Amino acid sequence: MNKPIPIVTLMTDFGTADGYVGTMKGVILGIVPQAQLVDISHLIEPQNVRQAAYVLFTAYPFFPPHTVHLVVVDPGVGSARRPIALRTPAGLFVGPDNGVFSYIVAREKEVEVVELANPRYRLPSISHTFHGRDIFSPAAAHLAAGVPLSDLGPRVDDPVLFPPPRLEIAPPVITGEVLHTDRFGNVITSIGLLLWQGQGDDLVLEPAFSPSDTSVHLTASQVTVEAAGREIVGVHRTYSAVERGAVLALVGSEGYLEIAVREGDGAARLGLRPGDPVVVRYRPTD
Repeated sequence: MNKPIPIVTLMTDFGTADGYVGTMKGVILGIVPQAQLVDISHLIEPQNVRQAAYVLFTAYPFFPPHTVHLVVVDPGVGSARRPIALRTPAGLFVGPDNGVFSYIVAREKEVEVVELANPRYRLPSISHTFHGRDIFSPAAAHLAAGVPLSDLGPRVDDPVLFPPPRLEIAPPVITGEVLHTDRFGNVITSIGLLLWQGQGDDLVLEPAFSPSDTSVHLTASQVTVEAAGREIVGVHRTYSAVERGAVLALVGSEGYLEIAVREGDGAARLGLRPGDPVVVRYRPTD
């Protein structure tokens, strides 16, 4: 069987105006020239580790399991924070030990973490401010080339993890929080995973961020969503289910409850930001 083409994804808060991303790609290609490089995003808000964690969480399941995901959103660069790499059944991950891999660790059942301490897999000269070039890119490239994770450094048993997003179920109330706002102004919440049952009005919540394993059955048209002092009646399948300019709740492409404005900016209209509470009220079934 032919060896698969190495794949390295990149996600940063560097933007595209400077040469930082291109420099990292040059380092990777200098080590593994045949690598296929994929940009997930370079428009993460500066130093916004939680946004990076969410964007990574939504993207990585759609890549082959031999993919190396390189994340450089690193407000602690040059400090005592550790550079780390993770191996999971769904892929490998390289980046700073600042919580950016929290959702990966929460989702994946098998996770091995090491510190990137072996100088063999770094550039010869290490700057204080560009570990993306000098430490993370070489490590990602060597992993993509087949170097065992254990060769990169010692095992880490206490990676930095921030608490999972709020998701509390106390019938007839579900309480979550805003996770992310996309570039359209759609507000994505922690209330999920929501799964439509057939083509009707039935929804099932399979909690993604809750210790509860209990499914919750909802009648979509009878749900009330409360956020920023506003009540939104019903959960829809599409934006087009309401008139242009109307506020609505719907199940987004990742399976999480979203609050949006059709052809408008829901976050701006309601003044919602990550961390703000979102409450769902529903009628429990017998």
